[in-house]
Amino acid sequence: MTTPLTSRQVFFAFPRISDPARHHDYNAWHQLDHRPENLALPGVVHGDRWVRSPDCAAAGQAPSPLLSSFHYLAMYWFAEPASRSIEEWKALGESTRRAGRRPDLAYTTRPLLGFFRPLRGVVHPRAGISAAALPFRPHRGVHVTVTDPQGADPPDLAQVLELDGVLGGWTFDSEAVSAEGLDGTRRPLSASLRVTLYYLDRDPVAFAPPPTTGELLLSSPLRTIEPWRWTWFEEAR
Repeated sequence: MTTPLTSRQVFFAFPRISDPARHHDYNAWHQLDHRPENLALPGVVHGDRWVRSPDCAAAGQAPSPLLSSFHYLAMYWFAEPASRSIEEWKALGESTRRAGRRPDLAYTTRPLLGFFRPLRGVVHPRAGISAAALPFRPHRGVHVTVTDPQGADPPDLAQVLELDGVLGGWTFDSEAVSAEGLDGTRRPLSASLRVTLYYLDRDPVAFAPPPTTGELLLSSPLRTIEPWRWTWFEEAR
């Protein structure tokens, strides 16, 4: 049985909603249709999604234009053999599209998406669980950093556990990532990317992330998404 500790492939996507009036539609589709179908696949170990609400965007940094305007972060962990699991996962995406169950395609872009390799996960002893269980544990949000590591070693996650509100963390290195151009076409990225997720049980906006190594592309708090509570962007208007 594959767990996050033994999974060799995860998928990240950074969706952006092009029509501000469609956030409710997007969240209803993703949380009540898309994600349940994905989690029902035997090859999907776990999946989650977080929102970069306006207060999160204001509290973070996005030096890279590629990641300056996304609204959500979606993530899936795949069971071994990952190639078969990913093939089944892609087949589900195509079958739901053909069935008219991909309304998001009309108003959603994905500036960055792709597959990453998990490097290491740690969990704070106070959580009383293993690092394999960390993604499943309820949390109030995460802090995500995306860097071009430029040969630097991964961050020392054990030191991050000393920061207030941190339940644990995971690091991932890119394997096959693409960016979406202004014309809607995708192009592969040759640069290496590193994603670090800190799982938090405090207000993510109040979290002070540690310094990063390499070139910083994104550092942002993200909030956990609660069912039917999708009004972050309406409240900000």
